[in-house]
Amino acid sequence: MPYSTKNFEHLLGLEGLSNQLLKNHFALYEGYVKNTNKLLEEKTTLLEAGQTNTPAFAELTRRFGWEWNGMRLHELYFGNLKKDGEELPDISPLRAELEKNFGDFENWKKDFLALGSMRGIGWVILARDSETKNLFNIWINEHDTGHLAGAVPLLVMDVFEHAFMIDYGLKKIDYLEVFMKNIDWGVVENRSRGN
Repeated sequence: MPYSTKNFEHLLGLEGLSNQLLKNHFALYEGYVKNTNKLLEEKTTLLEAGQTNTPAFAELTRRFGWEWNGMRLHELYFGNLKKDGEELPDISPLRAELEKNFGDFENWKKDFLALGSMRGIGWVILARDSETKNLFNIWINEHDTGHLAGAVPLLVMDVFEHAFMIDYGLKKIDYLEVFMKNIDWGVVENRSRGN
């Protein structure tokens, strides 16, 4: 069954991110959905033809992780943004977990933003270890390198240039501050509960 593109146009008018930047970003995301479906179709064709031991099948299989993760990470990223973002409530299960894992909320935030300000392209993710329930801030280089096996993404921040260059040029720090102001902590809390 093919994947469908999700509509994130409700984010147009988001404080600190221009509509042009968002529309470009949505178009990039749509390309990942299209390519994910195309790769699945092409792999199925090769499978049905008995051509699984070919370089084409191997390359399609390797490429699938890049396209699928590009699709899903963008959905998580757009999904944890909202107009008139909010602060994480002082009394919430997620804040308590962040304080347990990082000492306090400000330590978590410093760590998260420090990862975001590193040189390079990728993603910064607040993730939960599904076995121990520990929380980690992780850097994912590209879409398919750096994922922690068994870790569930709770908060996803895109730090590829396309997420900020049109509006902020090389001032990535300004983008990071805007991102933090536009977080939908309700969505992040729901993800932390497995919803």
